[in-house]
Amino acid sequence: MKEEKNKNNKRSFLIFAIIALILILVYNAFVIPAVKKAKIKDTNYSFFLKQVDDGTVEQVQIKEDTILFKVKGADGSEQLYSTIRVEDPDLVTRLYEKGGIDFTGSIEEQNPVASFLVSWVLPLVFMIILWNILMKGMSKRMGGLGNAMSFGKSNAKIYVKAQTGKTFADVAGQDEAKEALVEIVDFLHNPGKYADIGANLPKGALLVGPPGTGKTLLAQAVAGEANVPFFSISGSEFVEMFVGMGAAKVRDLFQQANEKAPCIVFIDEIDTIGKKRDGTHSGNDEREQTLNQLLTEMDGFDGKKGVVILAATNRPESLDPALLRPGRFDRRIPAELPDLAGREAILKVHAKKVRIEPDVDFNAIGRATAGASGAELANIINEAALRAVRNGRNQVSQSDLEESVEVVIAGYQRKNAVISQKEKELIAYHEIGHALVAAMQKDSAPVHKITIIPRTSGALGYTMQVDEGEKFLMTKEEALARIATLTGGRSAEELVFNTCTSGASNDIEKATQLARAMVTRYGMSSSFDMVALETVNNQYLGGDTSLVCSPETAAKIDEEVSSIVRNAHSKAVKILSDNVTKLHELAGFLLERETITGEEFMEILKRDNVPAI
Repeated sequence: MKEEKNKNNKRSFLIFAIIALILILVYNAFVIPAVKKAKIKDTNYSFFLKQVDDGTVEQVQIKEDTILFKVKGADGSEQLYSTIRVEDPDLVTRLYEKGGIDFTGSIEEQNPVASFLVSWVLPLVFMIILWNILMKGMSKRMGGLGNAMSFGKSNAKIYVKAQTGKTFADVAGQDEAKEALVEIVDFLHNPGKYADIGANLPKGALLVGPPGTGKTLLAQAVAGEANVPFFSISGSEFVEMFVGMGAAKVRDLFQQANEKAPCIVFIDEIDTIGKKRDGTHSGNDEREQTLNQLLTEMDGFDGKKGVVILAATNRPESLDPALLRPGRFDRRIPAELPDLAGREAILKVHAKKVRIEPDVDFNAIGRATAGASGAELANIINEAALRAVRNGRNQVSQSDLEESVEVVIAGYQRKNAVISQKEKELIAYHEIGHALVAAMQKDSAPVHKITIIPRTSGALGYTMQVDEGEKFLMTKEEALARIATLTGGRSAEELVFNTCTSGASNDIEKATQLARAMVTRYGMSSSFDMVALETVNNQYLGGDTSLVCSPETAAKIDEEVSSIVRNAHSKAVKILSDNVTKLHELAGFLLERETITGEEFMEILKRDNVPAI
């Protein structure tokens, strides 16, 4: 792209230079003579003779048909005159005898340096200035129309060699994905050993996973490791306002890739142009034409040349089957949310970029961030560094990291929020209700922190639970314990204040979602057994669900979901009623401190050795 741009610039400058030369020649041939002629006044021969006799003529130039003479006025000014030449044999003698008249040189003759400057240098300087002004004006005016006027040229950014600045050392928490991509890097480095056995390089690899898991980073790392040119383009850049332009951009992209092979082409958000073709007729089938051209180009290039197509998407289920068949995107590489070890590794990679205290426990932060993506973990490190600067320290501490986790989860503290004492008591009992119900169940995660400090997310307080290790499965008992814990806040409000508040709205939503999933997706229902009654859409983008059952079955599902939540609510009320003394003691301690740790909570709870149920 850069070479082609330079060629276009050279071509444009050559055309401009030719035009400028023609204009300068016209300037010297017509403009300068016309200007000179405008300075000379025409007169008759008798006026010339009279001026000679009066002694005002200083210089005379005799040509074939005309006579030029310079007259000096009484005030010292000079004027050039032109008159017709008359056959006068005595003219030369008359001028000579008059004396003081120079008729040997040319009146129009100028300094040759000045003449050259005026005739050639000044016009050329003017043309160069005009060229710069025109180019700047065109670039500003055409900035918004660059894509529309590119006429099928791809807008792919090209990073030559290792200009991406990324290697596999910069990628953590995606060991399986890196292993799948190492073979591609090895092929680009040593294509001979694969060619000897007759193996071909996979033409394409599709990176799928939730947002922020490092799909683009993985593609850049492959280019950095392979040390080959890296073409990067977004799927939306193929979509143009003119029909057929997207297909032309695909052709241009693959042409450039073939010229620079071996290389890597990365198409981000490929679902923009790779959606399933549903067969319905559309007046503008630009997307379908672009997809068809992409399929054709992937079939058309030789895999042995070393052109690898990497693509990333959050919606693999929406892609056209023709795009996913072997021979096109041969490999599907998942970039899932990292596990505990992966989160710890990601935190350490990003922590290398900041000053951090040597005794920081990344494992504790990893356990507190279950379900976080690589981008969120990077944000946590950055927030911790910002907090350290705000507090006047030059190193990030464990407290900075713990607070940054809460900032990412619940937002910043609302230090100026004014909450009445009565509402503070309600919030304190609500949060202790969650914590106490969680602590009194065997299948519940330990309490890590309880706070009643409001956050910018809208939370007036929260209870943080952190599992001691990584968990990949959830048992039915753990799901029921989780629902009971979610209802613990409302149960405490009802038990102590004999009322209920809107503060439990998020708890109710989560409890209902989990109970519905138990019935419709997890097969934990006594009525429906192992029957899938719900499907998940866009598993990497929120995981919205839709029921696949009759209205009658949907009504039975609602009844069972209500029964599960109702039983969990009753269980939470019983736990709090049996431990009401501890409920009051812990709520009072939380009101006094506003924030307490899991250790402090358990220390108060175990004073009388209350057994878990």
